[in-house]
Amino acid sequence: MYRSAVRSKGARAAGITTAAVAALALAPMGAATAAPPSACDLRTNNTYEKLLQCVSVDAVMEHQEAFQDIADANDGNRAAGTTGYTKSVDYVVKTLTAAGWKVSLDEFPFTYVPPPELQQLTPVSGDYETAVFTGTGYGEVVGNVIPVDIVTALPRDPVTSGCEDSDFTGLDFTGTTDIALIQRGTCEFGVKAINAQEAGAEAVILFNQGNTPLRSGPFTGTLFGVNTQPATVPVVSASFADGVALAQPGSTARIVVDAPESRPQLNVIAELPGRNTSNVVMAGAHLDSVQAGPGINDNGSGSSALLEIAQQISKVTPENTLRFAWWGAEESGLLGSRAYVTELSGTEKDRIALYLNFDMVASPNYIFMVYDGDESGWKAPTGVPIPQGSIQIEDLFESYYTKMGIPYDDAQFSGRSDYQAFIQNGIPAGGLFTGAEVPKTVQQAAIWGGTAGAQYDPCYHIACDDIDNLDLHALDVNSDAIATAVLTYAFSTESVNGVVGKPLPEDYFLPAPAGPERTVNLPGGGGLSPDHDHDHDDAG
Repeated sequence: MYRSAVRSKGARAAGITTAAVAALALAPMGAATAAPPSACDLRTNNTYEKLLQCVSVDAVMEHQEAFQDIADANDGNRAAGTTGYTKSVDYVVKTLTAAGWKVSLDEFPFTYVPPPELQQLTPVSGDYETAVFTGTGYGEVVGNVIPVDIVTALPRDPVTSGCEDSDFTGLDFTGTTDIALIQRGTCEFGVKAINAQEAGAEAVILFNQGNTPLRSGPFTGTLFGVNTQPATVPVVSASFADGVALAQPGSTARIVVDAPESRPQLNVIAELPGRNTSNVVMAGAHLDSVQAGPGINDNGSGSSALLEIAQQISKVTPENTLRFAWWGAEESGLLGSRAYVTELSGTEKDRIALYLNFDMVASPNYIFMVYDGDESGWKAPTGVPIPQGSIQIEDLFESYYTKMGIPYDDAQFSGRSDYQAFIQNGIPAGGLFTGAEVPKTVQQAAIWGGTAGAQYDPCYHIACDDIDNLDLHALDVNSDAIATAVLTYAFSTESVNGVVGKPLPEDYFLPAPAGPERTVNLPGGGGLSPDHDHDHDDAG
């Protein structure tokens, strides 16, 4: 269902009806019959109607299938520093080159951290999901697991496991290889790890606290803080449930943490020159997955939608120059996009009219969200600027949803994706998001359907983020929304930065945004949990 506006943005609607968006309405875009693929290969898609006929969800899914095939052939993932990522770059470059785009590869430094291993050997056997901590030592350890002041009974709060030297009193770490099992809580990870190391442990497993759902699953963090020196022994994490299994009497385990190595990575940058080379419209999506899975929603969805749009718009001669980016190492701390923007001169930054970001646009338990440029639903965190012009980008996406009769809500402008470096340099930005690890509320399920109480993406950052982990309706709607924004700004960015463009050869009207569906307060920022952080600098 769709309910009427909760807030009015009518005063800002005039910013959308520019030379690029004229005054006469067409039939709803979604009602257009898809053009035959052969017609799309031959014609110039220089109107909304023609472009959206050719940007089909079936075509976007062909790219998704290609990314899945790449992951299947390369250890199940497309993470930065792996052959899966290299093959993904090759696929994007080949596709763009064939479509006639000018393609370049932007190299940036990257330190590859091989995935760690955590196996329980006795009294039960199992391979457990794990991660390393920044500041860990390296090596392979097989030994006895020694629990250190852990609390498995509810409420499990507070937990001071490993925070004091006295926690290790009476525990025997004099064996050849002993592994300290320590529970998260109260003090910094580094304090716990160094205390265990000084007590004689040859490795440390830090398992989650288990007092809330957000502190129960796999996690990671840094050992730096009060301690300024790294650990010399391997330090890995485990979920609460796996920690309980490892705490059984007679438990032994195997830990492997290999040393990191330098593996420079690549961003793919593609450009379609416009008549105005001094006004550049950028759009981007990160191409890498996490090491745990193929990343078909996160972020094959944004990457595939942008790739299909690039193919279908390639015969257009835009007024403004179009530049698309497929970023590397986003999952490692937004490294590719940060490096790219840092390398730009002041003049090059000034040429960028705006940046559009698409990260997770087909979550299986989706809600439709737009980055909240006007902060009407979410205040941006301290230190996250929202440049002038970002509100108008938000308006454009909301106007598209309104035209199509699709309810939407705000996503916090949190700085937690590849737009971060752009807004920090004063470049207007916006984008779409369908949610990550936050559970959908009952109210949201009544508006968008789906399952209340389940995450927007139940496979977020795990192995099941595969080709079946998508909602095709969300992917279809958002692919068209992205195409609409790209074509609009390809011809005029007047509403964003005041640069007058030229009208498209089509009369078209986008209504004023109806206003978002105001739902109950979400934890974190419209789809991300409060401690979601690509830098992984969580404390204990």
